[in-house]
Amino acid sequence: MDLLNDIEKMKELDPQGMYEKIYCFPEQIEQAMQIGKGIKIDRKEYAGISNVIVAGMGGSAIGGDLVRSYLQGSFKIPFYICRHYRLPAFANNKSLVVISSYSGNTEETLSAMNEAMKKKARIACITSGGKVAEIARKKKYPLVELPKGYPPRAALGFSFVPLLYLLAKLGLTGKVDGDIEELAMGLKAYRDRYAVEVGTDKNPAKALAWKLHNRLPIVYSGPELTDAVGTRWKGQICENAKCLAFNNQFAEFNHNELVGWNVIEPYRDKLIVVYLRDNDDHDRIKRRMEIVRQIIENTRIEVVDIFSHGDFTLGRLFSLIQLGDFMSFYLAVLNNVDPTPVKVIDFLKAELEK
Repeated sequence: MDLLNDIEKMKELDPQGMYEKIYCFPEQIEQAMQIGKGIKIDRKEYAGISNVIVAGMGGSAIGGDLVRSYLQGSFKIPFYICRHYRLPAFANNKSLVVISSYSGNTEETLSAMNEAMKKKARIACITSGGKVAEIARKKKYPLVELPKGYPPRAALGFSFVPLLYLLAKLGLTGKVDGDIEELAMGLKAYRDRYAVEVGTDKNPAKALAWKLHNRLPIVYSGPELTDAVGTRWKGQICENAKCLAFNNQFAEFNHNELVGWNVIEPYRDKLIVVYLRDNDDHDRIKRRMEIVRQIIENTRIEVVDIFSHGDFTLGRLFSLIQLGDFMSFYLAVLNNVDPTPVKVIDFLKAELEK
């Protein structure tokens, strides 16, 4: 635990500045807001959209996931996230296909983009460059250009906010300026409680990292606002802290995975469950959470509740993301690893290029 209070050691482990990117996320939101406001798109050319498909992978796809979660109570047409080489069969010339690739060179996303062109879908691109930007310029597709130099998972504001603005400019959702401004202010107000200068005894992110250290976290969330947040937590733990994590959702896993908690004895000291909770969770989801808590705790596995906070939907959504991001950094410190490199992913990409 002393390691989490050793600021100099944390700096040594983080030469590429992942902590600074996490801490300055509210400023990234503000910068992304200006990018979003500057999007130029002809609503007439994009009239009659019948569905939205966001094609992306990893950190570039999670922004789409979170937009879908945020809008799912009000969005009037199907909203699909494509993590694949192929678009869904329903994609056609009435589909809005948003190509989201931070690098602009994501293999799967470029393949999906090629399919979108063949299907004559309405295409818009969000990227920092690469082949996606080249194609967008050549084909004169709307192109949202992002700042370079971020690991995709650390560019979440750039994959989330411009996409939200794009949909708003097409009239597919309402105005978003007020919520984004309030979000940035709220994240600034809360981040100092997670800062490196705050000791473990008063820092919720450090305390949670300590709980998760040397354990395999299983993150359970609801099926609405927190569904994609669970995916984000798993990804941040795996990529930043370089350790395995898993996630699933209520109520789906109650119909299958729950049975697996029957054989747990050999793994008891290595497991911990994290509940991501929101006050607006469906009443039956809340009831399921309490019953399942009893089932898991009867196996003597700890269940940790993490509640969203804030007065508006977007703020509650990102309150959980902010805590999870800080926690994943501190877990990397406890694991004595640099949070930025993802060498095994780089190796996989290199092998695929052969």
